[in-house]
Amino acid sequence: MAASSVFFESVSVEEINSTQIIEGQMAHHLGIEMVDVSADSMTARMPVDHRTIQRIGILHGGASLALAETVGSIAASFCVNRELFFIVGQEINANHIRPVNEGFVYATATPLHLGKNSQVWDIKIKNEAGKLVCVSRFTVAVLKKQ
Repeated sequence: MAASSVFFESVSVEEINSTQIIEGQMAHHLGIEMVDVSADSMTARMPVDHRTIQRIGILHGGASLALAETVGSIAASFCVNRELFFIVGQEINANHIRPVNEGFVYATATPLHLGKNSQVWDIKIKNEAGKLVCVSRFTVAVLKKQ
């Protein structure tokens, strides 16, 4: 990434999709994939289908949180020297704004705080029309590898 990037190292969508979204893990099971990396954000998408809807046929709030935590965790992990540090989620919350019953939803994570010991991320989930579906705030701890 450019010198003005929040990310510690350069990373591509292809690299994330092949090394971070791994078969057998939740993100892969839900069909989550990274679609964009910019200098100060990452965006992932998730299908609204049989894996992610609730009993009345709309996007499950828990699936929205899984999407938010996935994109936030991946983004946060690339804001530290991954050879020396790792991140773990501490808290996540969400406000569900509007239902979605088909297509894809897109979650964009942008940092609110990138500290030595913690990070706070703002994650907005939108539908294919660009309308806000959910807003989430995600806090992670930055821990030193032993």
